Amino acid sequence: MRLEPMRYKTYTWPHNPRTYSIRFERKLAVHKIPFGRYHMQDLGLGCRVLRGEGEFAGEGAYDEFKALATLFYEEGPGVLVHPVWQTASAYFTELELVQEPLPDYVRYQFAFQESFPGVRTGLRRLGTETAQTASAAQSAHTVAQGDTLWGIAGRYGVTLQALLAANPGIKNPNLIQVGQQVVIPR
Repeated sequence: MRLEPMRYKTYTWPHNPRTYSIRFERKLAVHKIPFGRYHMQDLGLGCRVLRGEGEFAGEGAYDEFKALATLFYEEGPGVLVHPVWQTASAYFTELELVQEPLPDYVRYQFAFQESFPGVRTGLRRLGTETAQTASAAQSAHTVAQGDTLWGIAGRYGVTLQALLAANPGIKNPNLIQVGQQVVIPR
């Protein structure tokens, strides 16, 4: 089975990177309470980081690396499409030349960090696209265990400020309750 090529902004890899890793992280706050105990508060998921290593070989290998380096210098996030990672808005945060380049061989390492709030255009899993989890027609979200306003804003592709403006009853953006209805601005 052949996987789709990795893409970022206007660049498409001629062949997928050799290795990659995806780091997921959940943010927790630890609050000390009396008698030497602690209370853990789930602050939601942190941004995902995709790291990898690849190589360009053959005639034009160094030109291909230069095209990738030019992309690195472009400011702002772009859409990252990876064959087995969720399509996401991401920043190109690291690019490292691992060896002295040869005319026909370049080895490199890279990293992308999902921008926040993440603009998700759908999910890709082994080349198969699935439906977006948040429907554009939905006008309210019911808060579930572990939800944060930042996470809700990211899920629906709106800014935290727009979410707060649509929900004037929320006085403290760090305090929402399970079962609470949050209006999603259109």
